[in-house]
Amino acid sequence: MKPLASATLYGILDLGYIPVTETKEFARQMIFGGVDIVQLRAKKLSVERFAELAVELVPLLQAAGIPFILNDHPELVETTGASGAHVGQDDLSVAEARALAGPAALIGKSTHSVAQAIVGAAEADYIGFGPLFATPTKPDYPAIGLGDIRTVEESTDTPIFCIGGIKLENLPAVIAAGARRVVIVSGLLQSPDLPAYCREARRLLSIS
Repeated sequence: MKPLASATLYGILDLGYIPVTETKEFARQMIFGGVDIVQLRAKKLSVERFAELAVELVPLLQAAGIPFILNDHPELVETTGASGAHVGQDDLSVAEARALAGPAALIGKSTHSVAQAIVGAAEADYIGFGPLFATPTKPDYPAIGLGDIRTVEESTDTPIFCIGGIKLENLPAVIAAGARRVVIVSGLLQSPDLPAYCREARRLLSIS
């Protein structure tokens, strides 16, 4: 499995943007494009259908050596064979998620301020930091901008993945503000050439 420390591009299979029937194909395209981590996010699926979909995706991502993260469902990590889970500020604590997911699981935490990021980085295997820009993916959280990225990056060795409204168009500015790792959701999923989009994002991140 690819180590988190070397990961730069995090993709999310968000069923708010793609049909459930095409999830595996989008996963294949992400793999082909070189995404380092893949998360399954499906807020409207039943737990049972979410688990079924995760089980379908696990062999594909394991064969590619890519960590596969479940959004919101640490209790399904061991039974599905996923690599770990991601929890939000209003969800379970990192310790609770780890207890459900198992000791070998990767646990990520969403953070929305420098203070939250410092706490999260001390507990989780990686954190998400944002939303940097306004985004429908995080409608309940105001955009926090780019000003604190460097402060958070310099506060910890834990991998920090900037998230929220990041696209190829603004990625250079995000990188210039100090980001080394990013999550791209709608820009990636809605691209007419997803693998090429991934490769260009990775290229920009590699020269930062």
